[in-house]
Amino acid sequence: MSGHVSSVSTLGAEPPPAEPTVLAPLLEARGLACGYRGVSVVRDLEVEVNAGEVVVLLGPNGVGKTTTLLTLVGELPAVAGEVRWQGTPTRRSLDWRARRGLAFVPEERAVFTGLSALDNLRVGRGDIDFALGLFPELELHLAVKGGLLSGGQQQMLILARALSRRPKVVVADELSLGLAPLVVERLFRAIRDASKEGVGVLLVEQHVRKVLPFADRAYVMAKGRIVHAGTADEITDRLEEIESSYLTGSPADR
Repeated sequence: MSGHVSSVSTLGAEPPPAEPTVLAPLLEARGLACGYRGVSVVRDLEVEVNAGEVVVLLGPNGVGKTTTLLTLVGELPAVAGEVRWQGTPTRRSLDWRARRGLAFVPEERAVFTGLSALDNLRVGRGDIDFALGLFPELELHLAVKGGLLSGGQQQMLILARALSRRPKVVVADELSLGLAPLVVERLFRAIRDASKEGVGVLLVEQHVRKVLPFADRAYVMAKGRIVHAGTADEITDRLEEIESSYLTGSPADR
């Protein structure tokens, strides 16, 4: 009888609400130490990049930002700790990660100088129409060799090529280096638009005041460690303190 009552008492009851699905970060570092020949220049790194957000890594020259990026993308092996790709620890190469949705834009402008702008886009095997939609100004220069483009045009071409493959994550090192303010804004807006489509973005930048309006979160690095982390608004609210304590150069140069 008790069994019968128990079964009847559940009739019409709503099932318990499903637990929300928590997606792992697309790219993350856990206790990561980075360096060269087994010697760490970056230690205890905790960084993550989620789908649809722009994250910036800030800091003066020489604190390990580029070393961090090279380790996160698979160009350098981790000294200790781990890099996780979509929740799974990996020591795989950049090529392996690129085939699974990672796009890396290094500090050096990686254009094929002897190929036309159009052929540079073709090398990426992405959607050329999509690339030109991001930067329509490139259409006028498709027949021009990459080495003859201006610095801003080259950087637009590189970013367009990376985004045209519809990556899951874009990692870029000093995207704005040496470029005019209007070009920098065009690049950052393209990055911001990509994030709205679910792309996770990690940028290393020295132009702090220019990049923060386009970012969701920021990490500040000093002496090989993360010293501040927070939303872009939180970092902006403390920017004068952070600049005076950790960032070099005048504000106009950042």
